[in-house]
Amino acid sequence: MRRLFLSLTLIVLFMTWTVSASLAALPQFADLAEKSGQAVVNISTVKMVDRPDISQFFRGFPERRHPFEEFFDQFERFFGGPQRERQPQEQRSLGSGFIVSKDGYIVTNNHVIREADQIKVTFQINGSDQTFEAQVIGTDPETDLALLKIEADIDLPVLEFGDSEKMRVGDWVVAIGNPFGLSHTVTAGIISAKGRIIGAGPYDNFIQTDASINPGNSGGPLLNLKGEVIGINTAIVATGQGIGFAIPSSMAQDIIQQLRTDQKVRRGWLGVTIQSIDENTARALGLDEARGALVADVTRGDPAERAGIRAGDVILAINDLPVENPSDLTRRIGAITPGSETKITIWRDGGKKDLNVTLGERDIQAMTRQPVPDKEPEATEDELGLALRKPTQQEAAALGLDSPRGLLVTSVASGSKADRADVVSGDLILQANGIAVESVPDFNRILNEDARPKQVLMLLINRQGQNLFRTIPLDSN
Repeated sequence: MRRLFLSLTLIVLFMTWTVSASLAALPQFADLAEKSGQAVVNISTVKMVDRPDISQFFRGFPERRHPFEEFFDQFERFFGGPQRERQPQEQRSLGSGFIVSKDGYIVTNNHVIREADQIKVTFQINGSDQTFEAQVIGTDPETDLALLKIEADIDLPVLEFGDSEKMRVGDWVVAIGNPFGLSHTVTAGIISAKGRIIGAGPYDNFIQTDASINPGNSGGPLLNLKGEVIGINTAIVATGQGIGFAIPSSMAQDIIQQLRTDQKVRRGWLGVTIQSIDENTARALGLDEARGALVADVTRGDPAERAGIRAGDVILAINDLPVENPSDLTRRIGAITPGSETKITIWRDGGKKDLNVTLGERDIQAMTRQPVPDKEPEATEDELGLALRKPTQQEAAALGLDSPRGLLVTSVASGSKADRADVVSGDLILQANGIAVESVPDFNRILNEDARPKQVLMLLINRQGQNLFRTIPLDSN
């Protein structure tokens, strides 16, 4: 009996020690939350919008006269006609932010304060809530960042930026914000992934976390265990749970500094249209792996053309930093100051080559495209499922060409190799496997002598004024 008692005692002691050791291994967030939370603010905005004229909702039904339409007609006749004026109404929204300087600079998301007529910032000073009017210093819609400024008579608590590049998947993080207007809500989790591209903009590079982020958290900080900001909470997956996204501090710091200094962000500009590289395209170009950014087109007069970059080049590195895909290239070029001399490493004709480029400045403009003219019936059939012919002068002009060149795709057989490779009617084939195409015999010769040995045909096409590459595997039916 005594032996049994001793055994049970040892088991209980061991279990207690195991639980205590496990608890000791878990991070403690209370001190971090108390200290860092002082610099997290609640941001409320007011936007004045026109109040809709409800009478118009019931007017103009095409099939029958709505009963309320007759009511408003009688109302207008009685009171002397349509003299009503639309009264503006307030549209309110809430978000989060954090103080980054003792004199009152505050970081948040652009979408939190976009088009706001009034911005108020609330946080605690000496245990009581204080509210300040905020001024917009600058915004960057492409990364969804904004910098605000408030005027206070005291030194304010601040959060410092940490290095998001040093964070690893699985590291603990803490989010502080105002979800659904519930101020200073603290949640904890881990970094679920890095480098996420979610289609939010050209510079997507998000940190994914399972720390709870909800509407109202936007603009708040994502902190490491030192209390440093390693991300700005920005987006969530509405249909998911535990899937939030934050702008990494490595990107945000430079943008915030530019907004503070210049009230705007200046980005480098190369002047190329790029696309990703798949295994077939890599094989056609002689690359050992599918990486880099394939140059589909070069804008006339822009830095890339002046430096000698051509369609068909693959950009492998910027200033010796590797470029894995088109998004990588966009971020690296955008992070360089306009006017900087930049080393571009390309792949051309089976080998690497370095070019020096003086970058321009990115200017967001929508490109206008001219429609492709109607196809003409004459064509030469190709075994890939293509019908090809020389373009007319009018067709060439519609595609932005000085003179007719290449071969116009007049039809594509459904289910053919060309169809599966996304070649469509109206495309203009300019090159095949990097060789200029001027006639159907040219095309067939390249197909037989160059493409078949490689078992892949890579076409440079012009589609509605934009150059694209399409790759057709020849080793499958």
